[in-house]
Amino acid sequence: MDNKETNEKVHKEYAALETVPQSERTISFLDMLTTWIGANANNGTWYVGGVVAGATFGGAVLVTLVSNPIAYIIMALIGFIGYKVGTSTMALTRPSFGVRGSFLPSVLNITQFIGWTAVNTFIAAISISFILKDIFGLPAYGSNGSEKTMLIGIAVMSILHLISIATGHKSVKMVEKIGVIFILILGVWETVVVLKQVPLSEIIAWRPPSGKVMDIGSAFDAMAAFSLGWVPAIADFTRYSKSKKASTVAPIIGANVGLFWFAFVGIIGAIGTAVTTGVYDPNNSDPSTIVSKLGLGVIALLVIILTSTTANAINLMGAGISVTNLNKKIKSQTALFGVTILAALLTIVPIYASSFLDSFEMFLDYIGMVFGPIFGIMITDYYLVRKKQYAAEQFDDEKGKYWYKSGFNIVTISVWIISVIIFLFMKNLPMFTKTIGAIYPIIIISAVLYFISSKIFLKNK
Repeated sequence: MDNKETNEKVHKEYAALETVPQSERTISFLDMLTTWIGANANNGTWYVGGVVAGATFGGAVLVTLVSNPIAYIIMALIGFIGYKVGTSTMALTRPSFGVRGSFLPSVLNITQFIGWTAVNTFIAAISISFILKDIFGLPAYGSNGSEKTMLIGIAVMSILHLISIATGHKSVKMVEKIGVIFILILGVWETVVVLKQVPLSEIIAWRPPSGKVMDIGSAFDAMAAFSLGWVPAIADFTRYSKSKKASTVAPIIGANVGLFWFAFVGIIGAIGTAVTTGVYDPNNSDPSTIVSKLGLGVIALLVIILTSTTANAINLMGAGISVTNLNKKIKSQTALFGVTILAALLTIVPIYASSFLDSFEMFLDYIGMVFGPIFGIMITDYYLVRKKQYAAEQFDDEKGKYWYKSGFNIVTISVWIISVIIFLFMKNLPMFTKTIGAIYPIIIISAVLYFISSKIFLKNK
């Protein structure tokens, strides 16, 4: 197959508006299961587990067991839409936001997936810096003069990312299947090492120092935003799934298994390190620092690098598909390579920022703020307003029912803006920071606002 044929195949596979017929769907239940285990069994999940450890062991475990399943039910609801309609997630925003209005969630989605790629790449680059320290004596992350070492790490990861997405979703499936085996081994390894060094009773009894306690509602929001960050990618996979169960049940099981395990690893790793060193610093919740302090060695660091590649294969695919929703003339392979380079450039920013943790928490706030309302609107539109009836052939029709006014559904966009404003007001109120956070309430609020508005202003729908 020559390059032209390969490009056309990748474009056909990943174009946002492409409706995938049942006869061409190749992702099985097992494929989807391993994809979403691999998506969450990674360094980002490990890191967020270490961050919410500030809510104490009991609080962090509670948040993990409650907040994330809710997020993955939302993911399954949108995954089912992708399975039934056969288009990408961003194309599925066209009926509610309008043909051109869908550019808003698409741009937001590009930024969040590039952002996630940068987060995972940065954590993996930390691992590379420790490896380079052991082999060549170069300064590792956190040491004076480590900037150049981190830049080398970012360059190495970017090359691995380009390889992982080179042949489209086939290479993604392969990377996920290989990666999930190694990362599960590492998860068992670190769990055993931590519990050998620090009894579980001490981890349960540990309390964060004053000033570093995380409110339970803030932990809820951190976990919710982390898990909801995958939702915009779900239909990009489920439109290729062979069955309803593969598009709904498999992602729920896979994502929860990967997250429960690795958030737990992150929680006990961060607390175990705090108990043994006497210092709890959520800035040091990254897997590489914990692995180094626990003495797990170079092999563990290499596995962390691999997990970054598995997670970022999905991130980059989601970003690339969103680009094709903006302009269907853009080739998917070009879009994928382009977002990979942009992510590499963005990864450089935390090197010179005051705190990676601050950047990470701001990023999670961004996801909850902009995507919570989008998900509420999408689910309400498909299941309640349109009664599970989408006309995919009109997704790009200037004379179709999704064109609204000049391609924009002003009602939906207004509901989204109002919901974002409400979220900004809610997120720091004690009634939310001390309880369930603001992200899930804003999803419900946006859903109710959209349902009422659609009945009042869009009667001809």
